[in-house]
Amino acid sequence: MDFRHKNQVISSSPEETMQIGAKIGADLDPGAIVALKGPLGSGKTVLARGIAASLGVVEQISSPTYTIICEYEGNIPFYHIDAYRLSGDEDFRLSGGEELLYGAGICVIEWADRLTLPSAAIYMSIIILEDGKRCISWEKNSEPNSF
Repeated sequence: MDFRHKNQVISSSPEETMQIGAKIGADLDPGAIVALKGPLGSGKTVLARGIAASLGVVEQISSPTYTIICEYEGNIPFYHIDAYRLSGDEDFRLSGGEELLYGAGICVIEWADRLTLPSAAIYMSIIILEDGKRCISWEKNSEPNSF
């Protein structure tokens, strides 16, 4: 997938969402940040699973809501971060999340609209359509919190 321009795709199922995630993950370089926004149950974690699978992560990826940061080993480190319970940037920094943004791994952050992230992040939004399908859109090099 080409992240140089705003783009979007429709997913008809969780399996398709995971495949989309795998395609995204295959295009990521170490140090990439994927910032996810979408309502509860929209498929953020499923998309993260696809990204993780493309990076060689074999562990089961689940929502990190209660642990905030989950680290997985793959071809490169994969950090799955959930900002839902964080109260903002200071909370994120204190949780150790900010340090991961500048490492050699891939960071996928759910509820990323609660944080100010580097403009180099890939900002992704998932919308649940009336028919239950998901509209997944993304933009790279946008302004922080520009969802």
